Amino acid sequence: MNAVDYLRISLIDRCNFRCQYCVPEGDDLTYLLQQDWLSLDEITTLVQGIFIPLGFRRFRLTGGEPLLRPGLVELVAQLTALQDVEDLALTTNGFYLENLAEPLYQAGLRRINISLDSLQPEVFDQMIGNGRGGRSRWPAVWNGIQAAHQVGFDPLKLNVVIIPGVNDGEVLPLAELTLQRRWHVRFIEFMPIGNDQLFGDRGWITSAHLRQQIQERWGLTSGQVQGAGPADVFQIPGALGTVGFISQMSECFCDRCNRMRLSADGWLRPCLLNETGQLDLKTALRQGMPLGEIQAQVQALLTLKPDINFKAQDRGTPGTYGRTMSQIGG
Repeated sequence: MNAVDYLRISLIDRCNFRCQYCVPEGDDLTYLLQQDWLSLDEITTLVQGIFIPLGFRRFRLTGGEPLLRPGLVELVAQLTALQDVEDLALTTNGFYLENLAEPLYQAGLRRINISLDSLQPEVFDQMIGNGRGGRSRWPAVWNGIQAAHQVGFDPLKLNVVIIPGVNDGEVLPLAELTLQRRWHVRFIEFMPIGNDQLFGDRGWITSAHLRQQIQERWGLTSGQVQGAGPADVFQIPGALGTVGFISQMSECFCDRCNRMRLSADGWLRPCLLNETGQLDLKTALRQGMPLGEIQAQVQALLTLKPDINFKAQDRGTPGTYGRTMSQIGG
């Protein structure tokens, strides 16, 4: 079991997209009130007073869509200024990134992941829930990716969720993005969180099958840039970037999971696919519980994490998750 040193922090449960794999079609989500979000100061207090003393050194800002969170640039500056924060990254859908890439970089952010599930605007809009007749959102996302590249984000990672019958025909064009750019395309297996009805209808395509397609077209070698997370990283010979595969459904990586998740309303979740053992850190903080006591509760949960990790893919999932992917923070 790896040391748990990586915290994903959801800044907001709202998103301007309704991606098929994240939000059930037709569902009306109930969003948190702004006063129920962890404040920027509370986030910094938890990072500095709880997680860093427990050995956490790497942090990622997520959502919903984190670029919607007021004060994001200021928070990035606060966190990167902390001496023991070795790495801060951000995951975004990229829609608002064109104008925010430079301010975020100047605030100290260096690593960014952007969702790009299709290179075809009509397929992209279908996947993000952009209704027919509306202006495509693909150009804004593509412009955001270009802006991040020009500013100097490195590594710049593109996350791709493959859904059978929707975008599975684009594996090779997406992998081809790595040939001439230092971009890292990561293919993620579709999970039954957020839209279990679609999952039940479509299922998922294994990473092994995707790797085979790329292998047959170009060949694959072990990547020179290895990720610190769950991705298995490869490289097309001669490519500047890499292709990665996150295989949480077909190739269990629970035993090397090094992360926890903090929701926008302050719930600490030890496993994405298991809702057992969550802690309400926001309430503890606002009720004045000493940081030492909160730290002890988190330490106890860290001890339990190996038993909480989800290791039952072979038994399927009951489809009873209390929160969608956007509400958890991915």
